[in-house]
Amino acid sequence: MKKEIDAAHSPFEIFMMLNKPYCLTFLKYAMPHLSKEDFSVMLADAWIRSENPNMDRNLNKAALLEMFRQADPAELMEDSERKELEKMDEVITVYRGVTSFNAKKIRSLSWTTEYETADWFAHRFEEEGTVYEAQIKKSHILAYFGRRNESEVIVDPKYLQNIQVAQEPMQGMKPAQ
Repeated sequence: MKKEIDAAHSPFEIFMMLNKPYCLTFLKYAMPHLSKEDFSVMLADAWIRSENPNMDRNLNKAALLEMFRQADPAELMEDSERKELEKMDEVITVYRGVTSFNAKKIRSLSWTTEYETADWFAHRFEEEGTVYEAQIKKSHILAYFGRRNESEVIVDPKYLQNIQVAQEPMQGMKPAQ
């Protein structure tokens, strides 16, 4: 492994040698030694590939928020993601699906703009979970990721307003944004 690390031509090559569960922790400690561009690209990759980044034992909410604040949005998000974020209203409705596993983690960084996506998360693993909705100002959205078809927004949860159990939208009706 030492030979592979020594032979790497970029920090990203070393980053890709890591097992997925350790990527965010690696970035926590490597951040001061990385360019802002490299850090931002790796943060997006680590977040998207992580199964449950909101519950990483090595990074609390404050550390994760600081990482997103330090990232360069131009490198963190793809062009299409930045454009999608720019098109959003100044205040948007976001959704979060929780199961018994993460039911106490409602005020997390990861939400979605799509009710259907939150509903999928609430019912995966054959669980009878809950979908929550809240409003947040676009200025408090730290990133938007559309790469996994999840319409995921990374938010500072302290700015979430009116958190409540979501009502399922009527068939064929899209929730107001």
